[in-house]
Amino acid sequence: MRILFMGTPEIARTCLDVLAGGGHTIVGVLCQPDKPVGRRQVLTPPPVKVRAEELGIPVFQPATLRDGAALPILDATRPDVCIVVAYGKILPPEVLQYPRYGCLNLHVSLLPRYRGAAPMQRAIMAGERETGVSVMYMDEGLDTGDILSLTRFPIGPEDDFGRVCERSAAIGAEKLLEALAALEAGNAPRVPQPAEGASYAAKITKEDCILDFSRTAEELLCKIRGLSPAPLACTRLPDGRSLKVVSAAPGEGEDAYGRLLSPETAAGEPGTVLALDTAGIGAVTVACGAGSLRLLRLLPEGKTTMNAADFIRGRRIAVGDRLG
Repeated sequence: MRILFMGTPEIARTCLDVLAGGGHTIVGVLCQPDKPVGRRQVLTPPPVKVRAEELGIPVFQPATLRDGAALPILDATRPDVCIVVAYGKILPPEVLQYPRYGCLNLHVSLLPRYRGAAPMQRAIMAGERETGVSVMYMDEGLDTGDILSLTRFPIGPEDDFGRVCERSAAIGAEKLLEALAALEAGNAPRVPQPAEGASYAAKITKEDCILDFSRTAEELLCKIRGLSPAPLACTRLPDGRSLKVVSAAPGEGEDAYGRLLSPETAAGEPGTVLALDTAGIGAVTVACGAGSLRLLRLLPEGKTTMNAADFIRGRRIAVGDRLG
């Protein structure tokens, strides 16, 4: 089967790798244009582009697919099917209708829940215990197409966005291969999405990343996990500098997964530093609206990621300081 693959981030790279070794012909890869990255704004290609060039697959990076811009690419590659994995662009009708098998999308949620741009992050941030991958026939709606396959897997108490993304990529790539085999065999299922239970996972904004310590420790922990390894939850030190949080753990009581945790003897207003621990990787314990949170790995402004112990030793932070 001739596949035109559309995707941009690391999850798309993983899926492209598996599809390229699955006995099909990848006739081209569409991805977002190269973008400036980092403080020096170095122009950087998307991960899927790097892998496609390594595999010798033609790469196309149109700024838009509107106004017939995609038709020359489709005519040049003549795909039987388009596979979309986190491409980040809306496909116009002429693209959706071009391949004889249509366009399939790997969406990383249990549709119809978490339609939209950030399904994995939003599911973790909401405290979900389960997520999954859906292989969907694309239509002109936003993740509203019929379902070909849906696969569930748990979100563990220590899983962050990075881990869930890796699991979604591995499972999703295999489900795409199964979907292609079913299409060729003529027995691919097509199940309309139910109307009830639909929700929208909006793109992550800077405001979403701010830690509000008036919230419960459990809520904040879910936010930190959902935003790690990128873009990362953040707060501010007493001197006004930014402090991003890579990982954390509950500080007291029993968490939502039933694990008994060590109680904290100190108390304070939300955002107050309750304790500083330099043993092992260390911890900065902060009071929350309910419970407390141990910040374990941190990214101070202008620095690289470090353990809390190194942060405590190298920075002026004291018990009683307020974060936020």
